[in-house]
Amino acid sequence: MSFSRYATDDSVISAETIVRGLWIGDTYTLSTFYTSSTNPGGEYYIDVYDDNPSTTTASVQFDIQYGHIAGSGSFPINPNVRGYSPSRVVYGQYRNLVYGTEDTNFSFDGVNTANQIYVINISRERYKQSIQPGSLNLRLVSGSQRIQLTDDSNTTSLTRFLGENRIFYIISGSNGNAYTAAASASYYGMMLPDLGVIILDASGSLTPYIASASLATGSAQNNQLKLFTSISSGSSPSFQLQSQEIVSSRYFFTRIKNSEFNYTTNPSIIDDNGNLLYSTLINNPQTFITTVGMYNDNNELLAVAKLSKPLVKDFTKEALIRIKLDY
Repeated sequence: MSFSRYATDDSVISAETIVRGLWIGDTYTLSTFYTSSTNPGGEYYIDVYDDNPSTTTASVQFDIQYGHIAGSGSFPINPNVRGYSPSRVVYGQYRNLVYGTEDTNFSFDGVNTANQIYVINISRERYKQSIQPGSLNLRLVSGSQRIQLTDDSNTTSLTRFLGENRIFYIISGSNGNAYTAAASASYYGMMLPDLGVIILDASGSLTPYIASASLATGSAQNNQLKLFTSISSGSSPSFQLQSQEIVSSRYFFTRIKNSEFNYTTNPSIIDDNGNLLYSTLINNPQTFITTVGMYNDNNELLAVAKLSKPLVKDFTKEALIRIKLDY
């Protein structure tokens, strides 16, 4: 078997962004929402499914959490230690995740502290590498009150960071744009696209569109269900998101000169005595290229590229086969 080594200029690396619908089946819009009566998250979170959880096709799309700075709104983890509850754990967890410290509290306007938050945590398998900025459209409904939320990615040319995390603020609008009437947009929360997390202000700005969270501490208040009800209510509930991922590709240009690979090594073309069975190949050898094997320096096969159809090769033809490796 003969081999041809790739030269330095025979390969090139490129990258492209792949955008898909984020929800199950790569769909852009999620319009059916279900929870399970046997929710494994207890007071910490509720899973939201695309279908009835009792069916085999249902899968978790995202979960909802409620956090309070002082631990109100959920039953204490230890009855003898007041204030330490699931809601306090959730608030502290995301405060540390976003700000990288336990000394900075959530603030969505840069002035006032948000004592309560709702968190929408997208299932990891759904958002690939990150959420696509500008794709968020979340409709909240409470009675006659309704609002559509989006991120502000199209209203600013700056890439903002909190620590190492990209951040976009949640505003009233659609497809990354504020509604025209919102000259000075109010911030209803923040989206961290690389973490698959949307954090909403539950301290007052969204109260008309979400039932007020109960702050009682003597029993489980299930405040997560209030946001779930707001998302799943209305005549046409809708939660729209897209995922994005950067796929790196390396192209190998396999160059086959006219004098190369014109003879087959298939033993079926000779008889038991070593004579060529097909006399037409004596003066006009011809092969059909179907596969390119890629080997290392130890002649170990690393990858195989298949052509869509056989490629005729003889001394009068040269070929250039482009091989793409995604990673």
